Amino acid sequence: MRVLLSTYGTRGDVEPLVALAVRLRALGVEVRMCAPPDEEFAERLAGLGVQLVPVGPPVRELMRGTTLPSAADLSRYRNDLVDAQFDIFPTAADGCDALVAAGLAQIAARSVAEAAGIHYVYASYSAVNLPSPHHAPPPRPGWPEPEVNDNRTLWELDAHHVNAQFGESLNGHRASIGLPPVDNVRDHVFTDRPWLAADPVLGPWRKTPGLDVTQTGAWSLANERPLPAELVTFLDAGAPPVYVGFGSMRPSPDIGRRAIEAIRAQGHRVLVSRGWADLEPVDDRDDCFAIGEVNHQRLFGRVAAVVHHGGAGTTLTAARAGAPQVVVPLQLADNPYWAGRVADLDIGAALDSPTPTIESLNVAFKTALAPETRARAKALGGKLRTDGASVAANLLLDALR
Repeated sequence: MRVLLSTYGTRGDVEPLVALAVRLRALGVEVRMCAPPDEEFAERLAGLGVQLVPVGPPVRELMRGTTLPSAADLSRYRNDLVDAQFDIFPTAADGCDALVAAGLAQIAARSVAEAAGIHYVYASYSAVNLPSPHHAPPPRPGWPEPEVNDNRTLWELDAHHVNAQFGESLNGHRASIGLPPVDNVRDHVFTDRPWLAADPVLGPWRKTPGLDVTQTGAWSLANERPLPAELVTFLDAGAPPVYVGFGSMRPSPDIGRRAIEAIRAQGHRVLVSRGWADLEPVDDRDDCFAIGEVNHQRLFGRVAAVVHHGGAGTTLTAARAGAPQVVVPLQLADNPYWAGRVADLDIGAALDSPTPTIESLNVAFKTALAPETRARAKALGGKLRTDGASVAANLLLDALR
């Protein structure tokens, strides 16, 4: 049995599918993955014996600036990616029994699966990405910001924008392979039976008419990799530090300086994760230490709090570790949603702006570093599941059998 997995995005988009790939391989399934051609993804998949089929430009290249590309550039990137998918997916899916796609960027996936006559599953990593009157659509860069507040109207406008971006391109490609047109691109990609790969406690789904959502739990792997010796030495040298990192995102240029200043004002040491933004300490004081890519599962259990952008993976890892969180959402994709979940669960604090002031950071850190916040975060961590990828792998095999 052979399965094709596909996504396009940063590490937070790729890693959940990596977890699913590992679980499928353990069940005897051959796996291929369509993903960006970034070197770190190629190395990750090669180390697990999963074939990478590169699609689209490197994501790090798209994220190299401190601001997102222009609306015109984003539109061009999106259309080019659809063309690339229709060029590459049919060969990648050859001999496969199923195609699992994650993320709205997978515009071609269902059509290719339909033409090949194979099983198709769409998966979302956050409830906010699926249409529901219980929440508004996530921010979509490059598209107009609606000036209405009704969630149903916002989702209708969202479908309109997706059609405007992809409708002509998708239906042109479908016609070329003998398939009829679709009139709602977004819902065509999602299907009416999507999977939600998110923890049901941390990011629950509320039942919505018209969508039969299967919530599998988040897709992740246990990571036993040790921490670097220099990092362990820093951790052992004093009280738990506050971690500051934004992963693949590029926050406002001075967010690192402001965060360090606010953390020091609370009497805590600081651990700065360089990430794609190349964050660095603001001085050479020994209460601040910079790190590269390390095992967050091991690290977050040893920090006083985690400051991050609101990615699904970081939010989950910090929550499982019982670490309080301060979320500085970058108003992108599901970042505001996860910030809201941290605030709603009282396991930390969420900022309203991607460029917070030192004063607002001070307030957030007082909340996150309070003993009662840590107690709630620790209690929640014990309730989160770790079997999501296994659940999804078994569901997929059951469907194919």
